[in-house]
Amino acid sequence: MPIFMDRHDLTGVTASDIAEAHRKDLDVQDRYGVKFLTYWFDHQRGTTFCLVDAPDKNTVQCVHREAHGFVAGEVVEVSLAAVEAFLGRIQDPEPTIGAETPEMDAGHRTIMFTDIVDSTGMTERLGDRSATELVRAHDSIVHRCLTRSGGREVKHTGDGIMASFASAAEAVQCAMAVQREFRAFNSGNPEPLHVRIGLDCGEPVADGNDLFGSTVQLAARLCSAASGDQILVSENICRECGDAGAFLRSRRRRLKGFSQPVSSFECVWVASQTS
Repeated sequence: MPIFMDRHDLTGVTASDIAEAHRKDLDVQDRYGVKFLTYWFDHQRGTTFCLVDAPDKNTVQCVHREAHGFVAGEVVEVSLAAVEAFLGRIQDPEPTIGAETPEMDAGHRTIMFTDIVDSTGMTERLGDRSATELVRAHDSIVHRCLTRSGGREVKHTGDGIMASFASAAEAVQCAMAVQREFRAFNSGNPEPLHVRIGLDCGEPVADGNDLFGSTVQLAARLCSAASGDQILVSENICRECGDAGAFLRSRRRRLKGFSQPVSSFECVWVASQTS
């Protein structure tokens, strides 16, 4: 059966309320031939996201309606592999010692793209073998920074990496660490690597998109718009981090796929190293 993720906008509810609603879904699910795998609860934003193995969207809603009445505002079909890559799990976590129910994270994620500047020209100039070695050097640096910052690789794009973070602040710190590592790499390497980075954050299901659809799109577009050695972030990232000194307003940009100009901010990673 296909896998679906739904979104509920539920203000004024508690983690215990959502845990009880999930339990009621489990009680009813067999009658409809579905399986509720897990959920995410964002208390700050009043949103809940359920992951369900079901024959169709309507059946998911029928279970919710009978179990507790909290029908979803949106339901989208997703890939289990993509859910695990972005969110880190596809089943309920084990309860911590002394807790009656497992602690659920919010599902809010920051998406980061890295991209090697002029990778095509690099391949033409150096040949496939040497260019591949430099891509591997890029991957090694980014993976090392992801490990230190709690990031998770979602996929390799050929000349860059898309990664997911539970914390916007940690994602920004990772992006800065990546640029610092490349500066150190370039200082002792006859063939320098210059990387651009873009970041945005958001919810798994919003506005009828695919999983993190608009967030992935904006992060990718900001990455493409960045110059070599530059980090561009969205207004959402600035708001989440709350550190005005870490960002400079770049400009409003017209980006492919967005009908209106988008505010972008440059992360001041060079100054932060010397401070």
